[in-house]
Amino acid sequence: MAIAYQGHILFTKQPDRFEIHENGVVIVDEGKILEVLEALPENREGLEIFNMGDRLIVPGFVDLHFHAPQFPNLGLGLDKELLPWLEDYTFPEEAKYSDMEYAESVFTRVAREIWRQGTTRVVLFSSVHKESTELLMSIFDRAGLGAYVGKVNMDRNCPDFLVENTEASIEATRAWLESTKDKYPRVKPLITPRFVPTCTSELMRALGDLAEAYDVPVQTHISENQAEVEWVKELHPESADYTSVYEDHGLLGDRTVLAHCVFNTEAEIAKMAALGVFAAHCPNANYNLASGIMPVRQFLNAGVKVGLGTDVGAGHKVSIASVMSTAIQASKIAWLNSDRTLAPLTTSEAFYLGTKGGGAYFGKVGSFEPGYEFDALVIDDHRLGVTEGRTLEERLQRFLYIGDDRDIVTRFVSGDEILEPSM
Repeated sequence: MAIAYQGHILFTKQPDRFEIHENGVVIVDEGKILEVLEALPENREGLEIFNMGDRLIVPGFVDLHFHAPQFPNLGLGLDKELLPWLEDYTFPEEAKYSDMEYAESVFTRVAREIWRQGTTRVVLFSSVHKESTELLMSIFDRAGLGAYVGKVNMDRNCPDFLVENTEASIEATRAWLESTKDKYPRVKPLITPRFVPTCTSELMRALGDLAEAYDVPVQTHISENQAEVEWVKELHPESADYTSVYEDHGLLGDRTVLAHCVFNTEAEIAKMAALGVFAAHCPNANYNLASGIMPVRQFLNAGVKVGLGTDVGAGHKVSIASVMSTAIQASKIAWLNSDRTLAPLTTSEAFYLGTKGGGAYFGKVGSFEPGYEFDALVIDDHRLGVTEGRTLEERLQRFLYIGDDRDIVTRFVSGDEILEPSM
């Protein structure tokens, strides 16, 4: 039976404008959107109707970059830059995930908080530990959320308590792919070299081969910090640039998501666009670790596919709505720093990045166009102020800036209502 959800419907088919249907109706069948109408159809036979009243119905949020093991570090060490922060906070925390009881406690909280903040799809880093990575996948499967999850690979330039033997890392990754590739309907594995400085050429090449052999995506970091970029040049003088290192090892393509992208050259950006690479913009984290500002407008103008990431725990909030507002703020600073040549993001553009832009990594996700998965949030914004005299776009904008999980009353993934995880 098809289902009709009636309410104030907003989504971004294109980045430059909202599609707005006041008291509109979205028709859903078998978890996918059939159509959006201005009113209920006259013939309602076989149609189950849910009236959401004076509430906003929007696509669920998509987070392209989240480190699940770093969740306990939220708000810690953010007066440091990237490399000292990794050494002092991140690596010691990630070492704890050989303890399955600890991992379950943290990962359960991660799933619950992601649900609370309205994220319906997320791309997750786990740790180097195969068993706890499998546990993370099972927790998100039980939660009903959509996710890609990666077992981290590192075989150089990291502490002894985390560094992997190259061959052991490759074989553990292969075994993990074998056991999880087709195990869950909404939670899938992806290859995850942490970043070039912690992965030898032998390891990166093998991971590229595994991505091709098992037909799985790739996630990693790039050009987050100037010291990191210089380090990569020293490690790989044979490659033209940071992006080329990944390309040279078979890790770059239309199913690769690269997080941060603060210091990429024009040639790198053109290569990303040509290969269909996704860029994950993580402005909260970039501010917190004094990394810089990703020139998002430059990426968009070049045709690069861009989504948003919270980058927990360098990012201090789990909310993609928060990242949307920060992305707008960061783009204004980039605009000023570029002699006002790189136009700042509009609200519709930031919303697009956090829904359809990132959702494309999961397929037809992040919009209410026909054939898309019905991933949706129902938002009651009346707590935030007077709604009378405000346009629906203004009401959504206000939620993005000052709303929170208390205003999200219902969440859907692929047409299923997802209740708070209770594990």
